[in-house]
Amino acid sequence: MKKNKKKLSISIFKNEDEERKFWADHDAVDYFDMDHPIKFDLSKLKPSTRPITVRLPESLISNLKILANKKDVPYQSLLKVYLAEKVREELRISANT
Repeated sequence: MKKNKKKLSISIFKNEDEERKFWADHDAVDYFDMDHPIKFDLSKLKPSTRPITVRLPESLISNLKILANKKDVPYQSLLKVYLAEKVREELRISANT
């Protein structure tokens, strides 16, 4: 018969690095009831991002800002949307060849 061992409480972490270090040295079994998992939805989580440097012609940036202004969105957000659309399109094309 299984004993109901009291689960340990988890501290609040200052950042992801601190949490990563914690879990590298601790076993989740001591902190969570693995027989009764908690269900939650991660579908609306934003993917991790990282900054990059891209050199673009001034005219392209100006035109992008004009389009973004017309759409009432930040130009960098519009750039990400356009880039993501083009990458998806290219991946679909390459998958079909």
